[in-house]
Amino acid sequence: MIKTNDKIYVTSPLLPNINDVNSLIEDIWQSKWLTNMGKYHNLLESKLKEVLKVKNVSLFNNGTIALLVAIKALNLPEGSEVITTPFTFAATPHSIIWNKLKPVFCDIEPDTMTIDANKIEELITPQTSAIIGVHVYGFPCDVEKIDKIAKKYNLKVIYDAAHAFSTEINGRGIGTFGDITMFSFHATKLFNTIEGGCLTYNDDSLVRKIYNLRNFGIQSEELVEDVGINGKMNELQAGIGLLNLNLFREEQEKRKKIKYLYDCGLKTLTGGGNKASQVA
Repeated sequence: MIKTNDKIYVTSPLLPNINDVNSLIEDIWQSKWLTNMGKYHNLLESKLKEVLKVKNVSLFNNGTIALLVAIKALNLPEGSEVITTPFTFAATPHSIIWNKLKPVFCDIEPDTMTIDANKIEELITPQTSAIIGVHVYGFPCDVEKIDKIAKKYNLKVIYDAAHAFSTEINGRGIGTFGDITMFSFHATKLFNTIEGGCLTYNDDSLVRKIYNLRNFGIQSEELVEDVGINGKMNELQAGIGLLNLNLFREEQEKRKKIKYLYDCGLKTLTGGGNKASQVA
């Protein structure tokens, strides 16, 4: 029985077994390698390539830094316009502005709440350089239509997939669409590394650029070849991520069951749609 002063949380973070966490910490302590692309960091990048079905993965300390770097890596002209959605977390437009670009907001689809691809083209001007779509609650954007528009006008495409971990379209990982996709691994997400995120992309030429941007441009003790920031994920975050990779599928199934109960309880109500949703 719930007491009146007990808090009822909308959700709670996915947490691995504390004994497994203690073993992880002991191993990290013994290695004395806490950050700078250690074994857990590199192993998590490798595992995520399989889970997300993507070619390249670059881990970050959080999703916002990852999105900042994604925009920077594409060398968009300073002051140019980026078409995006108003229905997103503040980090999306903030990342555009931090890169000295101008966000232009496009309306959303009423059912999926993703950017309405049918309304993008009317917002394109000679100053437009990119489109940033946001996959909402597991619903993917209309990636095919956005791709056609981007090719027609020679625009870059970035996707914010903070809500779309493991989402696929016809068996293809959501992180393979567009030029770069950002995933958030914040504690509130289906899969978390406490804080964290990653970028996925198909273009191998971006590997070195993104590596430099997240690590001060440092290539070796003798060579700093670019101006970067500190976006690296540490070993504790990566280790927690590896443990949670073994748990997120079960958590996903639990959420699907909860969604089913809501659908059953609400299906007789009038005044709203009853679209099937993804679980992210």
